Amino acid sequence: MMNALRSFFLLLVLWCGAWVHAEPEEAALCKAQGYPVGTARTWFMEPCFRVGSFSHQAEIAGIFGGVANVMQAAARPLELGRATQEPAFQWSVNGLSGLTIDDYLNRQPAMAILIVKDGVMQVERYRYGRTAEHRFLSNSMAKTMTAMGIGIALREGKIQSLEDRADLYAPALSDTLYGETTIRNLLRMSSGAKFDERYDGKDDLARYGIAAHIGGAAAGAKVISTRLHPQGTVFNYASAETDMLALVMRGATGQTLSAYLESRLWQPMGAKTSGLWRAGSDRLERASGNFNATAQDYARLGMLLANDGVRADRPDLGEIIPKDFLIEATDWRRHPEAFAPKKATRYYGYGYQVWIFPSTKRRFALLGVYGQSIFVDPEQKLVMVHLAANATANSGQTSMAIDAGSLWHGVVSHYGSW
Repeated sequence: MMNALRSFFLLLVLWCGAWVHAEPEEAALCKAQGYPVGTARTWFMEPCFRVGSFSHQAEIAGIFGGVANVMQAAARPLELGRATQEPAFQWSVNGLSGLTIDDYLNRQPAMAILIVKDGVMQVERYRYGRTAEHRFLSNSMAKTMTAMGIGIALREGKIQSLEDRADLYAPALSDTLYGETTIRNLLRMSSGAKFDERYDGKDDLARYGIAAHIGGAAAGAKVISTRLHPQGTVFNYASAETDMLALVMRGATGQTLSAYLESRLWQPMGAKTSGLWRAGSDRLERASGNFNATAQDYARLGMLLANDGVRADRPDLGEIIPKDFLIEATDWRRHPEAFAPKKATRYYGYGYQVWIFPSTKRRFALLGVYGQSIFVDPEQKLVMVHLAANATANSGQTSMAIDAGSLWHGVVSHYGSW
């Protein structure tokens, strides 16, 4: 009898150990196949290829008919400190309290989570065989980088005013709805265009994408021709509007986004690894997403935003991103009521290609589909990078959105009040 009990408890321990080490949804994400990388047709939609493709997207041949433009790393990278021990972060959700980072990783298919406070990494975790060397796909986090480029070009006088129409800088947009739209209203995603973005291959994003793949972003603009609202009055999320900003940037600066931002953002902020931005056959970046960088470099970007555009260890570089523009971009009080939290959406407000929390304090997030996020608290110089392989493009359709938001709330509350 004693031997039987010992055998039972040994099996129970082994089973529990296997369960603890299993990662969420690993079978659907094709762990057994080594997390394979997809093709130009399968990389985005197929769950089996999500982990592999979201950490190798820049290398997949044929995406958008082009290659990845390179943003070279800094000669003097920003060195990240590392805490000797993880803080005891706790978070709560749906009646559960006292949850930890481990609990989060056991609940959600996160490939990487980094938490940085005052330039020191408090947490750096990777799963699904990913490491600090992998470049992770931004999805729509890249939109905020594009917006910061607009701010830099405005400071340099390459763009004269946010009230200028897009076609002033991008003549290829003449006689299109987007060409008639001001830069400010493209930044706020308020062109008024009818644009449905569902990520099902049958929406306006798909129609735009097919046309842009064949003829570039300007050709894509021609298929978006119905205006439902006066521009500047209604927020409507439309990734095509970020691609229009890339056309504006190229016309204003004579360079692609990656070439322009390499020496003005990526290198000055102290990137340690090159960033790769997928472009179409016209060499123009698909600015609505498709940027690839290491988790640590995303943290460096978040730290620059948290520090109001200044690199903490190199104040001699001045405002890498213009402070006034950055604060305007990320403070809902600087925008009309239509863009305020719980007005633009049921929860977030929207600034210049960035999501703003409903909080008396200025907090904001870079958000991409399938769970890509950088959360920023400037007051506490606090950043959380969250890179994931969620089951659905809209993380609100699973428990990820509420879990990630609750984790961030717990991290912020660990250091101060929400």
